Amino acid sequence: METIVLDIGETLVRDDRHWASWANWLGVPPHTLSALVGAAVAQGREATDALRILRPDMDVEEAYRARAAAGRGEHLDESDLYQDVRPALGELRAAGVRVVVAGNGTVRAGELLRALDLPADLVVTSDEWGVRKPDPEFFARVAEVAGAAPEATLYVGDHPADDLFPAAAAGMRTAHLRRGPYGHWWADHPDVVETADFRIDALTELVGLAASAGSAASASGVTPEAEGEKVVRRGTLRSVR
Repeated sequence: METIVLDIGETLVRDDRHWASWANWLGVPPHTLSALVGAAVAQGREATDALRILRPDMDVEEAYRARAAAGRGEHLDESDLYQDVRPALGELRAAGVRVVVAGNGTVRAGELLRALDLPADLVVTSDEWGVRKPDPEFFARVAEVAGAAPEATLYVGDHPADDLFPAAAAGMRTAHLRRGPYGHWWADHPDVVETADFRIDALTELVGLAASAGSAASASGVTPEAEGEKVVRRGTLRSVR
């Protein structure tokens, strides 16, 4: 693998601060909103549907702007990163792998992430590109910045519908991360098992995957199917619902 591209929420960044801040804004206990997020995830819905359950007439984008205007907008610091992020990204870059962070997020989220000075070659969010996952155009942009052929690019994420399936449809290799609500709940779904090239529990596993994939390609000139990995990249992808 020449390039590894990583999702943001619940791949690099813990979402507990995000949902706690929304709960505080709406005046409900954090566990109430967390439970509703879990219900949405289990139903294959967008996590933001939990906000609309509490406020059916809520415009999430408008509420986000209101929070920011009130000085209660997004915040992100080192404590929001999963502990394996810096070690994994650092080792990947040291091994000569191009590391890109590209996921759904606001312009502000992109600024906050870049301020953390992660060991990555590029950090970009969907709002900065003007297109969100799972739109195929997002993954076309990923392919542009990857600097490698799709088959030499690995997209890593927790969300089957937003990360795994569209990246596979774009011809990229994929790693499904068992992390966060979506990652845990859908990890063993047949569509995930069938589609993912790799299924991992920690980002540090990527270092070994990159090394073994590179060795296999150099030795045989073929992709990791020769290593026994089942790769399904194209065709109609079924819903996780």
